[in-house]
Amino acid sequence: MDRIEAMKVYMRVSELSSFVKAAESLGMSKAHISNIIQQLEADTGTRLLHRTTRRVQMTQDGMTYYERCKDLLADIEELDALFKKDAGRLSGRIRVDMSTGIAKNLIVPRIPEFLKAHPGIEIELSSTDRRVDLVREGFDCVIRVGNLTDSGLIARPLGKFTVVNCVSPLYIKKHGRPKNLEDLSEHFLVHYVQTLGAKPDGFEYFDGEKFQIKKMRGQITVNNAENYLSACLAGLGIIQAPKAGLKEYLKNKSLIEILPTLKSEPMPVSLVYPHRRHVAKRVQVFMDWVSEIMRDYIV
Repeated sequence: MDRIEAMKVYMRVSELSSFVKAAESLGMSKAHISNIIQQLEADTGTRLLHRTTRRVQMTQDGMTYYERCKDLLADIEELDALFKKDAGRLSGRIRVDMSTGIAKNLIVPRIPEFLKAHPGIEIELSSTDRRVDLVREGFDCVIRVGNLTDSGLIARPLGKFTVVNCVSPLYIKKHGRPKNLEDLSEHFLVHYVQTLGAKPDGFEYFDGEKFQIKKMRGQITVNNAENYLSACLAGLGIIQAPKAGLKEYLKNKSLIEILPTLKSEPMPVSLVYPHRRHVAKRVQVFMDWVSEIMRDYIV
């Protein structure tokens, strides 16, 4: 048995908590994955995984083995790349997650230039409004917008997105254009919540001393960024969103900025990656490239 490949298989099973999902991810049969894990446990002399009909979990020894595998494989990868002077020779997969807006408007249009410089790299790009589990789902890095919760992950601050207030021409035609804070009592907000049924916040603004929230009526509540934008374009209300993701719509006049003096708090943008002693060179290069792109959109 190739011990290095066995370690990679073990890490995948542990991260996904499933032999079936690991097999699909690695392009192997479930039986082959199971045999590899059994052999690995025999060689190490300890049970690494608890198996039940519903899920697979690491044992205490398995957790220790997982962390040592992670460090060892990172060391091997770095050693392999140590004498590669040409960054264009980088190879391997990068799995990354970011919001739909960032992917569509900022990153994906520029990916061809990255792949031209690094043709040996393959990118797996996920876009979702939920917070993915970097370790369990095998992500190398994610771009997160908003305040970060304390975790065992490493955060690389990129700056902050300017947030603008927008409506569509259709909305202005139906309801007029609000000119001040008091006018908002007669207008509608597109409400955004992470979980439907939760209480939405309202319109955020800076009063000269601190950020405040003004409660507003809303005809629609959504729980993802794509529908948030679509509702605004359909004339259903005001949205407050990062200007970086709206530049195309503001340029072609399908969205109109309003109330520029009532600023919402800028949103922090961070690159987040798992806690490792060493980050693969290809991931470092990708994160540096993302940082450069984001400089044009952050304050």
